[in-house]
Amino acid sequence: MNQNSKKTGGRLRSVRAAIFIAALLLAQAALSQAPLVLQTDFGLKDGAIASMKGVAVKVDPNLQIFDLTHEIPAYNIWEASYRLYQTAPYWPSGTVFVSVVDPGVGTDRKSVVLKTRSGHFFVTPDNGTLTLVAEAMGIVSLREIDEHRNRLPGSQESYTFHGRDVYAYTGARLAAGIISFEQVGPALPAQVVVIPYEKSRIENSAAVGTIPILDVQFGNIWTNIDERTWATIGISKGQLCTVKISKSGQVIFEGQMPYVNSFGDVALGEPLLYQNSQLDLSIALNQGSFAQKHNIASGPEWRVEVKKMQQ
Repeated sequence: MNQNSKKTGGRLRSVRAAIFIAALLLAQAALSQAPLVLQTDFGLKDGAIASMKGVAVKVDPNLQIFDLTHEIPAYNIWEASYRLYQTAPYWPSGTVFVSVVDPGVGTDRKSVVLKTRSGHFFVTPDNGTLTLVAEAMGIVSLREIDEHRNRLPGSQESYTFHGRDVYAYTGARLAAGIISFEQVGPALPAQVVVIPYEKSRIENSAAVGTIPILDVQFGNIWTNIDERTWATIGISKGQLCTVKISKSGQVIFEGQMPYVNSFGDVALGEPLLYQNSQLDLSIALNQGSFAQKHNIASGPEWRVEVKKMQQ
């Protein structure tokens, strides 16, 4: 082999080594990233969500960014809390959720990141949004966002779009591994602002709970009466039950319906009780909207009571 061939071979080996190292570094960077999941009440009519995603992409173009929903009803902190609770368990540990339903934007409410025992992170104003995930997933630590270090550069004069300037920016930096959880900001006491609500329980031989959310596409009523609480009532499939639904103490609906597996177990337009995909007790009309027919909504002010129909 002549000298030129040796040089060419050496250069090829160097190029291959450089490509291998670059690929390895890219793979390591990808492994250090976590999914970034966004939730807001902004809707999709304007460029707000695109602005948030643009901030995240500028932090790291390789981030995986997903939408939970941007159709939370305006200012509805409770519904934001439930959607996080409903969704987060199906995402891997390390996922970073950015939730922005923030009627108090620009005031002295705290901007925080919660780390749960499940290893998920939630970037949000501490205004009640964390009520259900903190309860269900547990609190490892809570940190206040240090806006001197974790705020979109040049945005200090903006007071009304913290979703873009603080939460998307901080969430992207955390998901990309640019900052650690400890670098978010100072530690706070391990407690969050909570919204009071009716807990699932047995009371006077009835299963009692609230309506955390509606199955909005179909108008079904989802309660928080969980599988374990419901099982203690001892109601078999096909049995008739008495259902009472109240709002702030005023009875809105009272009637009877069977507890069945699914919608087709009753005639069209008839009411039923069933366990939804969360295995919580729910109320529906077969191919109809129970919520619309009876003017029922969701939120912590609603109360549901279900018990065996007296023979």
